[in-house]
Amino acid sequence: MFTRSRRNLAYLFALSMGGILVVFAGVAYYFGVEQQLKAFDEYLYGRAKNFVSGRFDDGALRDKLDNLLPSNTDLTYKRWYNSQGQLIWYQGALPDRILTASPDFQTIYKTIYITQTKQRLREVTLPVRQNKYILVGYVQIATPLTSVEETVNRYRLFLSIGLPITFIIIGITGWFLGGLAMQPTRRAYDQLQRFTADASHELRAPIAAMLSNAQVALMPPYDESEQQFRLENIIKTAKSMSSLVSNLLFLSRHEGALDLTTLPTVNLVELLKTLASEYQSQNNRPNFTVQLIEKPIYIKADADLLKQAVINLLDNAFKYTPADKSVELKLLLQPHGAIIQVKDNGVGIPSEDLPHIFERFYRVDKARTRNSGGFGLGLAIVKQIVQAHQGHISVNSVLGQGSTFQVQLPLI
Repeated sequence: MFTRSRRNLAYLFALSMGGILVVFAGVAYYFGVEQQLKAFDEYLYGRAKNFVSGRFDDGALRDKLDNLLPSNTDLTYKRWYNSQGQLIWYQGALPDRILTASPDFQTIYKTIYITQTKQRLREVTLPVRQNKYILVGYVQIATPLTSVEETVNRYRLFLSIGLPITFIIIGITGWFLGGLAMQPTRRAYDQLQRFTADASHELRAPIAAMLSNAQVALMPPYDESEQQFRLENIIKTAKSMSSLVSNLLFLSRHEGALDLTTLPTVNLVELLKTLASEYQSQNNRPNFTVQLIEKPIYIKADADLLKQAVINLLDNAFKYTPADKSVELKLLLQPHGAIIQVKDNGVGIPSEDLPHIFERFYRVDKARTRNSGGFGLGLAIVKQIVQAHQGHISVNSVLGQGSTFQVQLPLI
């Protein structure tokens, strides 16, 4: 699917850019030919313009023609017609006796009988006037367009070779850019597939447990104590599934960075004090110590989301810390931001699992199973909340010695 989409993107890019290139090359070719022809016309006009000034009779004109247009020039022919358009004098190719061309430049394709070859000629016919008003006659000269044709042929050769090569380069570039453009989509698709597979796997077990308990409870003979036990298992499993669904919805709804400018100002010290007092009031917690700064620390944050992140870290620490060990909540102030630390000296995390603990549905083997570790979404939620606040979370852990989770948040 992604290869086909990438190929389609490359095709669209090549067609669009190639179309622009063809149009640009066509326009450049047109104006290039026009410029060459214009320069050639200026040269040709310069060869003939000396005839249109001065006072002279036909004999003087012939001398002028012979002097200005010697027989060894690059001109194919030169002609003089009187004011009635009748041929008076010529040199070169046999002309028409009556002038048929209108005064202007024109390109003609003509057989040169001297060489018996056909050539494309550029011809100019100019009126000759005496005192700028009296028409004396017409002068007509022509020369081969060989130099212009050679230049145009070079243009064509360049375009015929350059355009296909450029198309190939555009296609390769489109394929490369298409791959870059598809990378986020591919990652999102892979994450969605993995997320769907993991969620389906996690939901399959509790659904099967609920179905099994319900079927056993309905089997005769009916035992009220057995039914009570099965119903309690169903309720427990349903609560677990509800928690899983809530966590999944949380992850989908709060994905992406928050706009800190729109968030309220939160006193991080007061938020952590309130949270710490709630945990210290619970008697079933192991030794819990709190080290907070006395002066206020203000940040831009969603207080509920930030509180949820710290709760998940504390719950995770308490879950894997024996009763005779301790958990510590600490707040530090540094020039680059506020630091929240949740430190425990519990079971720790193996080094090979550290790079994966913030992935969704990831649970460390042995110590962190479904029975003791939940669904493996708590730390993923923490990371998503911290990143949404443009913060950073890291962890240091030694197996059997404990773990330290550190959250860095930007100050106002």
